Amino acid sequence: MFKHDPAYEEYLSLPEDLRHLPRAERRTVELKGYIVRENTQIVDITMVNLSYDGCAVSTLVPLRVGEKVKVSALGRGSTAATVRWYYGRKAGLLFESVRKKPIWPREAERIEIYGEASLRRRGRLTYRVRTYDVTRFGCRCEFVERPSIGERVWMKFDGLQSLESNVCWVENSQLGLHFRTEVHPAVFDLVVTQLSTPPRDLDGR
Repeated sequence: MFKHDPAYEEYLSLPEDLRHLPRAERRTVELKGYIVRENTQIVDITMVNLSYDGCAVSTLVPLRVGEKVKVSALGRGSTAATVRWYYGRKAGLLFESVRKKPIWPREAERIEIYGEASLRRRGRLTYRVRTYDVTRFGCRCEFVERPSIGERVWMKFDGLQSLESNVCWVENSQLGLHFRTEVHPAVFDLVVTQLSTPPRDLDGR
């Protein structure tokens, strides 16, 4: 008896020029939201995992493979996506913007964050470093081993895939990174939500 494999169906639904790309690391989440279909029907969904290029959702309403939708969660507006597979009341969505060529804007709003991430240089150990601010295109953080300007490094926020980055500047114990692929707005909102709360003082205040 033939057994449906959603992951394989997702692979087959991709254009041939994208099938060689590795599947992005997914993070398990549980976010309530909704989808707006092409016929303007609004469908309630629960986002069950999320990566930089797409997500999986749970919904009682069947979705068509190839269908263009707008997906919204976290109350932060909608994101254009394409349905890549639907099986067993779950669907895989690919965010449309991942096919666009990444850009490096001169200016972007910096959002102050509090927390740590993992930073790795090629062929070196991975270190936990403090992060100070972030945009969809890069971030500012500390370093343990001083890198060179233009050097390629990998930044990883907890629960998400590593972001290949280039060092833009180095000053004292801090550096600026440019992500080689911009972070999708939905994923960026998740990172900011996790790291936007200042840590408590040692006395708990």
